[in-house]
Amino acid sequence: MKSGFVSLIGRPNVGKSTLLNEIVGTKVAITSPKPQTTRNIIQGIYNDNETQIVFVDTPGIHKPTHKLESILNEQAYYSINDVDVILFLIDVSEELGPGDKYIIERLKEVQKPVLLILNKIDKIPKEQILEKIVAYQKLYDFKEFIPVSALKKDNVNDIIETLKKYLPDQIQYFDSDTVTNQSLPFLISEMVREKVFLLTEEEVPHSVTCVTEAIEKQNQAFHIHVAIIVDRDSLKRIIIGKNGSMIKEIGVQARIDIEKIMNKKIYLELFVKTIPKWRDKEKYLIEFGYYDSLK
Repeated sequence: MKSGFVSLIGRPNVGKSTLLNEIVGTKVAITSPKPQTTRNIIQGIYNDNETQIVFVDTPGIHKPTHKLESILNEQAYYSINDVDVILFLIDVSEELGPGDKYIIERLKEVQKPVLLILNKIDKIPKEQILEKIVAYQKLYDFKEFIPVSALKKDNVNDIIETLKKYLPDQIQYFDSDTVTNQSLPFLISEMVREKVFLLTEEEVPHSVTCVTEAIEKQNQAFHIHVAIIVDRDSLKRIIIGKNGSMIKEIGVQARIDIEKIMNKKIYLELFVKTIPKWRDKEKYLIEFGYYDSLK
């Protein structure tokens, strides 16, 4: 048994969570077109007959402009120092810019093998892929270069096969059927938060947090109560929508994903809470075990 920990890092919106979900074969990390959707260190576990790889999905690293972004960067940096291999994801459809160079400078401070994952190759002509490799090769001594399309599922298995060369351990950290370290309440709340982001577009900021307050089994179904936490009433009105239309659609779409991960019929009840003061939020999040969900 070969095993080890692998960190997925990169700028916001380069496809880290999409890649993680594809590797483990199920949805363990939420995705959206908005940057900084991932706010927690999420572990997804890949298993085959001879290998276990614990992938650590991190918030997108970028030069912070406010406190939340600084905290998210700190979480990502922590993962770099505590893994065996680092996968640095880039979006090949975008130019090499200061954001990528900022991350590369941080990578120079760690003594870990770093593999460059060139994601979204479906968006550019094949001849441009080599140009990207050459440009990044000048900036850092990457151990491997792997072009993929996480969305199209192209070459994803090449990542697994390449990583096996760098796995140091002989320990099985998790049971073979485990795909994530996250709890069911956390996954449920994340599914709801994803739909809030997808459906409200730019109107709702990333300070929104979702908390699973109760999971109750009744007969053959589960009744689940999730609170959507905002800090002002104007956001509450947006999320509820006219005559409750928005929150209803959030619930409809979230329920589909939650039933997939639970493999059970569920009834999902959503409601919006306004908690304007951070200290009040902190007490609330601690009560339901979500202390790290919102900084």
